[in-house]
Amino acid sequence: MPLQMNRDVFITCAVTGSGNSQDRSPHVPRSPEQIAASAIAAAKAGAAIVHCHVRDPGTGVPSRDPALYRELTERIRDADVDVVLNLTAGMGGDMVFGPPSAPLPLRPATDMVSAEERLVHIEDCLPEICTLDCGTMNFAEADYVMTNTPGMLTAMGARMEELGVKPEIEAFDTGHLWYAKQLVKDGVLSSPALVQLCMGVPWGAPNDLNTFMAMVNNVPGDWHWSGFSIGRDQMAYVAAAVLAGGHVRVGLEDNLWLAKGELATNEALVTRAAGIITAMGGNIMGPDAVRAKLGLTKRAPK
Repeated sequence: MPLQMNRDVFITCAVTGSGNSQDRSPHVPRSPEQIAASAIAAAKAGAAIVHCHVRDPGTGVPSRDPALYRELTERIRDADVDVVLNLTAGMGGDMVFGPPSAPLPLRPATDMVSAEERLVHIEDCLPEICTLDCGTMNFAEADYVMTNTPGMLTAMGARMEELGVKPEIEAFDTGHLWYAKQLVKDGVLSSPALVQLCMGVPWGAPNDLNTFMAMVNNVPGDWHWSGFSIGRDQMAYVAAAVLAGGHVRVGLEDNLWLAKGELATNEALVTRAAGIITAMGGNIMGPDAVRAKLGLTKRAPK
């Protein structure tokens, strides 16, 4: 199908993520105060949406602590800049097996909890968007499986809809899009849905353009979608996503570098992405325009 460049583009900044990147760059924020400050700086640079995880403030290890999410949410909502808040609901589905000769019992790093527990912080904070990782996959490390069963996704998706929180479907491969469409067909998720195409994450969809366009062409025409790739390809995929008709995501969750030998900040990555979009003739959407486009309700501080 012919390319149709997107002229009105929103930028999502994925602020800190759940990877073990906290010791690889001093710019990866750890505490709720640091994560909020980085998110606010990204918003001032042009990000309409900030996608946030939380970390243990002392160690930087990824966390699911609802109190940390509550502090982060309140700091962002009380800020002097408007931004759409997107909290992860992806954690709590991690299975880490033993070696091939003895896969069971599961290793202590396993973090597998109920659908209800995975959404505790979503129910408390009520962000405008939260993520729904729409499938199970081998994820980088040898014995780690990101686990999201159809039953789990149905329960989580239905609860997100009940709460009035827009699910952002994270699709790491074509089968994830296939199941996302089934969730809409079954009435679990409402349409038009919002999709994030996640490219280049081992061992999901590789980040070559043929695979990317296969993903793009499998998104229903009335849905909203954004796309990204990791590491050195992050900025190339800003251009690719806009050219293919979508929106973009950048941030330290996916890439720590601005250039060879130059560690990035979230603000700098957003600034670079905004420059690419405007140089291509696109316009940067603000948070109110994104709310109108996606049908979001702005949440006020409690």
